[in-house]
Amino acid sequence: MNFLSFQRVLIVSILCIILQNNVTLAQNNPLDSVQLIAQKEHKKILLYFSGSDWCGPCIKFKQNFIQNADFQSFANDNIIILNADFPRKKTNQLPKTKIQENEILAEKYNQKGLFPYIILFDENGKALKHWDAVPKVTPDEFIQQIKN
Repeated sequence: MNFLSFQRVLIVSILCIILQNNVTLAQNNPLDSVQLIAQKEHKKILLYFSGSDWCGPCIKFKQNFIQNADFQSFANDNIIILNADFPRKKTNQLPKTKIQENEILAEKYNQKGLFPYIILFDENGKALKHWDAVPKVTPDEFIQQIKN
């Protein structure tokens, strides 16, 4: 094998490795899996980025909205909630696969690293609306914003 042939084989091998890694990353995007369910059930997707053990506004969003009984009732029938959490304390660390999934979501949807950051998608994965902070509305008004 001459030097040019060796270079070609090396380049093709490297490209194959890069493509394989990109396919693996795409397969690990949890939004893709959730989107299949959303399409089947005709629901919207609410993705929110949080720092559950260090971000005060994130904790407030979870307490005032996600855990609100009226919101939970609405969510059960209308949306799928996906949380990309980034805890800091060792005692709250997530499994490595969940950390990787959350990092993939952040790389694609939250490149500025905002917390909380909330995105509403339709069942086909199209972003409809986003909130850069805790919504300054009541849970009922937040539900109306999601409906509209």
